[in-house]
Amino acid sequence: MKYSTAILSALALCISEVVAYPSAAFEYAAKAERDASTQESLEAAMRKHQNKGRAVGFDPTAQYVSNQGKYAFKAPNLAGGDQRGPCPGLNAMANHGYLPSNGVATIQQFIDSTLKVFGMGKDLGGFLSIYGALIDGDGTKWSIGGPTPYVPGLLGLLGTPQGISGSHNKYEGDASPTRPDLYQYGNDYKVIVPQFKQLYDMQPNAATANYDLDVLTDFRASRFQQSIDNNPYFFNGPFSGVLVQPAAYTFIFRFMGNKSAEYPEGRLNQEVLKSFFSITGDSNNLKWTEGNEKIPNNWYKRAIGDEYTIPFFLTDVLAAAAQHPEFLSIGGNTGTTNSFTGVDITDLTDGVFNGATLLKGNNLACFVFQNLQNAVPDLIKGLFLNPSGPLGQLTSAISSVTAPFVCPNLAKFDRSQFDKFPGSKGFVA
Repeated sequence: MKYSTAILSALALCISEVVAYPSAAFEYAAKAERDASTQESLEAAMRKHQNKGRAVGFDPTAQYVSNQGKYAFKAPNLAGGDQRGPCPGLNAMANHGYLPSNGVATIQQFIDSTLKVFGMGKDLGGFLSIYGALIDGDGTKWSIGGPTPYVPGLLGLLGTPQGISGSHNKYEGDASPTRPDLYQYGNDYKVIVPQFKQLYDMQPNAATANYDLDVLTDFRASRFQQSIDNNPYFFNGPFSGVLVQPAAYTFIFRFMGNKSAEYPEGRLNQEVLKSFFSITGDSNNLKWTEGNEKIPNNWYKRAIGDEYTIPFFLTDVLAAAAQHPEFLSIGGNTGTTNSFTGVDITDLTDGVFNGATLLKGNNLACFVFQNLQNAVPDLIKGLFLNPSGPLGQLTSAISSVTAPFVCPNLAKFDRSQFDKFPGSKGFVA
C-alpha cells in the first residue's frame, strides 16, 4: 500500500517534538481559544502551554448531568419511527430528553444540548449542527438517524433528507470505532460487537480501566488498518477521514469520561463505556441493544470554562497524527483489499499545499475547511432548488472557523484525483 509519502516524511520530522510535549499541553490547549493570538499556530499554542499544569477544577453541582425525573431514560420507539443512528452521544441525549425523542432536532437544540450534557464548545457544536442541518437535513433541522417524516422533502428541497445515517463520505466515514464501513457491511450505524469488544478488552481490569486518548488512538490505528485489510472500498477523505474520523475517537474520552475531583479531565471505565454504547454483559457475552444508549448514574460533564472547542479538538487531531502519520494520508483502496494508495496533496490542491507545508502553522485546518468550502456548492446544488441561502449559511460557518487563521488561497481542488477510489463515489468531503 502507498500512503501519502510526503506527509509521512514531514510528520516524521516533527513526531519527536510533538509527542515530547507533556500530556498537559494537549489537555490545556482549550485555553488557546482565549489567550493565543489569532495568528498563532496550533503548534505554538501547544508549546505555550507545555509547562502549565491542569487548572480545570471540578464543580459537582455545575457539572452534574441528570438522568432522573424528566431526564429519565426512555427507550426509543424504533418501530414507530423514532430515529437513532451512528453517534452514541446523540442517541443517549434523545433517550434522556435532552434532544427530542423522535431523534430530530434544530440547529439551536443541538448546540444547546451538546453544551449542556457534554461540555462541547459552542463553536464546535455550532459548526457541526449547521453542517448537519444543511447536508443531512432541511437547512434548519436534521435526523440523528435516517430519513423521517419529521424532516420531509418540502418545496425547496430536492428529494428527502437522509439524516446522518445516510451521509457517508459527507459527515460519516470509514474506520469508525464501533460502527461498520458502509461498503463492507451495507450499513454505517449498527454496532459491530467484535469491534466494541476489541476496544473493551484493551482495558481488561475493571478496577483500573480507563479508555483515554492513548488507548483510543492505538485502537484507531488498529481499526484504520482493519479497514484497509477488509474493505476494498475503504476511503479516507479530506474531511470525513482527516477530521470527522478522529472526532469519533476523541469524543469518546473527551465527552464520555466521567469527571470528578480526583479525575477532573475524566476517567472512562468499563461500565460508563458500555452504558453510552448500549452494551450489556461481560467480555465473553457482550450484547448490543439498538438505540438504548444511556447517560450513566452519577455522571459529570466537562468543567465549566473547559469546553471542548475547535482549537482544542485540532490539537488532538495533530497529536494522534504525530503517533500515527497514516491518519493524514488522503486516499483509499482501489477496489481490492490492502491496496491503499495516497493522493498527492500538491496535485489535489493545484500546488497550494504539499505534504510538508500542510503541517506548518495552521495549514492543516486551512486545508480541511477550505476543501469543504470548495466542495459544498456542488453538494448544496444537489440538495436545494435555490442553493444560495444554504450555501451562504454554510460558507459563513466555515469562514467563522478559519477566520483566526491566515490561510493560503485554495481556489481549486481537483476532485478527479479521487476517481481511482470506488469508495469515494458520490459527494466526497
